[in-house]
Amino acid sequence: MPKWLKRVVLGVGWCALAAGLVGVVLYFGDWQQRSLVLVQSGATYLMIGAIVGLVIFLIARGWRSAGVAGVLVGVVLWTVVPAFVPEGRAAGGPEVMVMQSNLLFGKADVDAVVRAVRDNRIDVLTVNELTTAAVDRLAAAELGAVLPYSYVEPTADGGTGIYSRYPLRDTKKYDGFILNQVSATMDHPERGPISVFAFHPIPPSLNFADWLVEMHKIREILDAQQGPAIVGADFNATRDHAAYRELLHGRFAAAADQVGAGLLLTFPNDRRWGPIIGIDHVLLADATAQELHTLSVPGSDHRALIARVRLN
Repeated sequence: MPKWLKRVVLGVGWCALAAGLVGVVLYFGDWQQRSLVLVQSGATYLMIGAIVGLVIFLIARGWRSAGVAGVLVGVVLWTVVPAFVPEGRAAGGPEVMVMQSNLLFGKADVDAVVRAVRDNRIDVLTVNELTTAAVDRLAAAELGAVLPYSYVEPTADGGTGIYSRYPLRDTKKYDGFILNQVSATMDHPERGPISVFAFHPIPPSLNFADWLVEMHKIREILDAQQGPAIVGADFNATRDHAAYRELLHGRFAAAADQVGAGLLLTFPNDRRWGPIIGIDHVLLADATAQELHTLSVPGSDHRALIARVRLN
């Protein structure tokens, strides 16, 4: 390889490596600036640059550059690979099928939602962007025949709700949020009381300061929770966001992490180039996800999540 060409190739490699370094810094930073947090959504994609840089250095036989890249690649693999490796936890309790779905301000095909509930024998359904009209259409589609118990807080611009196969009690709507955040206690016939939460903090792209505050409040709610629990949420946050990972420092684990689902892309699902980020999540306490997959719902810009959960 001519010397000038090698220099060009090494320059490209260093650009890729710089992108990887930016991704690592973004991932581990607890950023308080809107622009940085929005870019942080794709930190994992930037980290891939470190691997690209290493490959380029090896091809160009830039050994010292490859050594530097190798260190960063080690950090990237240590950060990213666990998301793709099942945790292998065992749980011997009863099984619960969970579905989380964002209805795009009630525009989603509710017949498709009810069909998914029936086909997957869902026991608990959490929904976001639930309008009063959508509540009526779900009832007309006979969701109640499968999930007869519900606690819904719809609004004109999209509320939140919980539908259940088993009785719900101790329903609660949390104060201090722009959108509705709700919970209820589900009385499972074999396991007893299980807390169910449906969360939807404001998107950081619309109101960054409130998103930070609301994610902190949600962590306080979860930290105070005792016993088995299921969370279905559109957190408007990916696993690259520190504010989201903070939710997992206590009793709760992400179903995606438990099954090794990786990035589990869910948004936007109404674009040819999407989805590219995963902002919809199922969190569990005293329970283990056995399977987790996404499902397209016509009319929605989010893919729904369906999890097979085994209670501890």
